[in-house]
Amino acid sequence: MKKSIFTSLTVLAILCALAILGSSNLFAHCDGMDGPVISAAKNALDTGDMNLVLFWVQKKDEAELKNAFQKTMAVRKLNPEAKELADMYFFETLVRIHRAGEGEPYTGIKPAGRDLGPAIPAADKAIADSKLEPLYKILTDKIHKGLHEKFKEVLKKKDFKKNDVGAGREFIEAYVPFVHYVEALYDAAAKGGVHGHSQEAEKGSKHKH
Repeated sequence: MKKSIFTSLTVLAILCALAILGSSNLFAHCDGMDGPVISAAKNALDTGDMNLVLFWVQKKDEAELKNAFQKTMAVRKLNPEAKELADMYFFETLVRIHRAGEGEPYTGIKPAGRDLGPAIPAADKAIADSKLEPLYKILTDKIHKGLHEKFKEVLKKKDFKKNDVGAGREFIEAYVPFVHYVEALYDAAAKGGVHGHSQEAEKGSKHKH
């Protein structure tokens, strides 16, 4: 029994991870001054090696990014002020191209140090440490709590008298969040949980509650 529960939670944790990674927080993560995209850009500019950042854009966009890189490298040599402006120009160009390639609008560079919640930092740490177990725990705890709370509310209200409209509405208020929660996890897994899919999942939802 315990093994079955653990297996189920593991599967749910994976689904939750995919849902998280498809969320708007990930887009903000890629927009941030301390995010992986701009970190790669800084390394590329400091070393003069375009390949350290080129993989963040699609092949069709390489020429545009290379052009921006060459302009930035030329201007940043002039003086510290020019360097700062040129670097920001390159960061903005890179993030804009990266987001456009994923079907997302460019909304500007976000400041470093924003609260991205526990999941994204934990995912980055898992990759850096090559250890998945701490991330599993965060996800299993979260999914376990979310499912049980919503499920308990549904069970408490499901046996209402059929002619009691008020009680029926209370049941619907518990039923809809539970079903949408499960549906969001399933859709994230089915669509791969990658950039741009969170909005597609909403548009393609079969439930119209």
